[in-house]
Amino acid sequence: MPNSNHYTGLSGYSHDQPLKAGVLLVNLGTPEAPTAGALRPYLAQFLGDPRVIEYPRWLWRLILHGVILRIRPARSAHAYQRVWTPEGSPLRVGSEAVARGLGRALASLRPGPVQVELAMRYGQPSVASQIARMQREGVRRLLVLPLYPQYSATSTGSVIDAVADSLKQLRWPPELRIVNDYHNDPAHIEALARSIEDWWNRQGRGDRLLLSFHGIPERYLHAGDPYYCQCHATARLLRERLQLDATQMVVSFQSRVGRERWLHPYTDATVRELAAQGVKRLDVACPGFAVDCLETLEEIAMQNRDFFVEAGGSELRYIPCLNDSAGQIDSLTQLVLRHTQGWEEFSPDYDAAATQASQHAARERARAHGAH
Repeated sequence: MPNSNHYTGLSGYSHDQPLKAGVLLVNLGTPEAPTAGALRPYLAQFLGDPRVIEYPRWLWRLILHGVILRIRPARSAHAYQRVWTPEGSPLRVGSEAVARGLGRALASLRPGPVQVELAMRYGQPSVASQIARMQREGVRRLLVLPLYPQYSATSTGSVIDAVADSLKQLRWPPELRIVNDYHNDPAHIEALARSIEDWWNRQGRGDRLLLSFHGIPERYLHAGDPYYCQCHATARLLRERLQLDATQMVVSFQSRVGRERWLHPYTDATVRELAAQGVKRLDVACPGFAVDCLETLEEIAMQNRDFFVEAGGSELRYIPCLNDSAGQIDSLTQLVLRHTQGWEEFSPDYDAAATQASQHAARERARAHGAH
């Protein structure tokens, strides 16, 4: 007889509970505070993920715990302190705003019971805790939407791992769908384009537009990761939509660490080269990030701004991420509706009364057989 103790039950679950669908947004994560003490466990979890760092585990553990976690937490804490807000981490605050906006948008369009929640791949609230919570609250159909427009094993792939690890602990996992990427989604490209155009209308247009994506080691590309190609696909579609030629838009990759070769050209080198070429006003957007975070607010808008000016440029102007803008909420709403086709909770023809009657009958049958 199998050992049932391996599986987590539905604590607090009752057959009287109404059933519903759920959308779980997942972003990278954030420390609880901009301090070295809070950064250490966060970085240990993040950099300890074998999807992020593909080195032999024994070797990487020695490097991570023997060197990196002794040095990097203090450095990262200083960077976080530069962008931390009274409400907390920009990534968490922005992601929560997106979740609220998506929830309101879905509620206004569909009469079915749909629950929208946010999880962080690293830190809190965790993927496991949010899935368990949604299950306890009656979610029987679950769409997982990682807030990464382009797929990489280091990001979306890691979210899929976390979801799988969570579900296999549940006795009765929900029906599951996952959005792998939305790098070429027309509504997403339109939202990006309008965001840039609106910014240009308010601030004027710079001499060049730089699109900076997060980098990954180049060997991941050669191993089959589609991220590099999807970043360039996003850039091409955006350039075409903005009606720019190849000389007016540049693509680069940021946030590299270590000595091995990462996707290139590198953003820090690119901004210096553009300044040396005579570009005075450089506009920078980061279409690989759904909401503003450390990598956009500190690395681009502060560090790379300084690099650009030191190399002879006059002004590096950062164009914010989509965040909880109407364009972002609309594009994500369309994405959710497309990926949930066939689920009655998302149908415009959802009949709440008939569904409740059906669920009530099922509960009565279960109760007649001794359920509670």
